[in-house]
Amino acid sequence: MDQGGKQYTLRRNDLIYPELSFKISGVLFNVFKQLGGGHEEKYYEKAVSIGFTKGQIKFNRQYYVPLTYEGEHIGKYYLDFLVEGKIILELKRGKYLNARLIDQVTKYLETLKLQLAIIACFTSNGVIIKRIINHNML
Repeated sequence: MDQGGKQYTLRRNDLIYPELSFKISGVLFNVFKQLGGGHEEKYYEKAVSIGFTKGQIKFNRQYYVPLTYEGEHIGKYYLDFLVEGKIILELKRGKYLNARLIDQVTKYLETLKLQLAIIACFTSNGVIIKRIINHNML
């Protein structure tokens, strides 16, 4: 709000799923606020699941994605979360994102033909959120 009491909203037209991303971020920040840093990923995953359920955000946890080549099954992925069938959410512990992880998440997006993934890194000081865009879907 400014001094005159008017409320301003920052809107960007180029963001993919801004409202859902905002809800996801709220859950992530709340999990960190209550748990802090230093826990194993599986505990953050359980806490995020609870946050999604309480926030009435639809999700699939440990979402199975088959990998095929020429119609043959050659492998599989398990995503930490697929949120409302639209956004991949991967949770990590620590503050470093390496190129391998970003490439892996990009492959998830391409395989599922989705536009957006979020990588959330729980550090000792907070949550770092990185949005990954599938440019092939724009």
